[in-house]
Amino acid sequence: MRPNYTLLSILCLGACVPLVWSLLHRRSAARAVPVVRCATFNVAMHRQQPGALLAELQGGDCEQARRVAAIVQQNEIDVLLLCELDHDDAGAAAAAFADRYLAVSQDGLPPIRFDHRFVAPVNTGLPSGLDLDGDGRTGGPGDAWGYGAFPGQYGMALLSRHPILADRARTFRELRWSAMPQALRPAGTYDDATWARLRLSSKSHWDVPIGIGSVGEQHVVHVLCCHPTPPVFDGPEDRNGCRNHDEIRFWVDYLTPGRDGWIVDDAGVAGGLPRGAPFVLLGDLNCDPVDGDARRAALAALLAHPAVFDPEPRSEGGAEAAQRQWGMNHGHRGDPALDTGDFPDEEGAGPGNLRLDYVLVARTLRTFGNGVHWPPAREPASRRIDASDHRLVWVDVGAP
Repeated sequence: MRPNYTLLSILCLGACVPLVWSLLHRRSAARAVPVVRCATFNVAMHRQQPGALLAELQGGDCEQARRVAAIVQQNEIDVLLLCELDHDDAGAAAAAFADRYLAVSQDGLPPIRFDHRFVAPVNTGLPSGLDLDGDGRTGGPGDAWGYGAFPGQYGMALLSRHPILADRARTFRELRWSAMPQALRPAGTYDDATWARLRLSSKSHWDVPIGIGSVGEQHVVHVLCCHPTPPVFDGPEDRNGCRNHDEIRFWVDYLTPGRDGWIVDDAGVAGGLPRGAPFVLLGDLNCDPVDGDARRAALAALLAHPAVFDPEPRSEGGAEAAQRQWGMNHGHRGDPALDTGDFPDEEGAGPGNLRLDYVLVARTLRTFGNGVHWPPAREPASRRIDASDHRLVWVDVGAP
């Protein structure tokens, strides 16, 4: 019996209609509103001496920076939060990375010019003058307002292809931890005088408005940035676990009118984000929703917040890595396709792979594509991912 090619053709065309309609609908939606690809990436570009990273980057031949830049270029990012990029007051390291690596083609990929940048001081490495780690001395990395060997180590930088409205940015580096109602004060660790002086942010919390679209039709989106301390490297008092929880809880209160009265920025302005204001929250939150060592209540509250949408970006490579590396990953309850960090997997040596890095979006905004840059081992791009133990996470966001 000869096949009926006419019938087969009709059936094939019919099957393709939903796919074609979906693609056309997505493209028309993208044209209707400006669509911006927002990403967070803990690049692990920190060094042990002040100025060391800057010297490497200015030389133009830093292999780690090349790989990180290639990842950013491959994913065609528009707005990018870099975590663990050593800070300097002139913003020279961020500028060198943007100009000498991102704006230069890596492995034949299209370069990206991030003409707009926001850098600000962080608490890491900034001496407190107190003995915060209880070793009987002051002045070490554990006695800084945020753990660090020198001021600016493990800093942050926000890069954008869209104008940053720097005069409207808010930073919360100096906000006292004790100002937070029902703060998780670590038991038996800090006396009252020390507790009253401690800062909440291990690095900082930023609210950086960005203008999207033409000047006449510009949409303002608040980019909320942070990098809370890891909830480990402490003792039974769990001081880092408590701080991580409350650094995340900051955003819950910041996004909730009526709970934001305790929040005061570094310029002395009180209050959080106005109800309904569009935002994208970027950062390495150092907290997995179900696995690893963390107090998860604040993250659960943030993900369940009525103003917040979690697109849950995923990758094929994350699931593959968890299966291949096994170890601690075998006991995890979370979906490994959501993982964003590749950590030691041996029992007792590390937590295994975790979801730590987030792009969360206001429900007033539309989202389109999303992903975690964790290519499977068969893809050539997988050779670059060891530039950091974290993976780049991105979401396509439509302006309101």
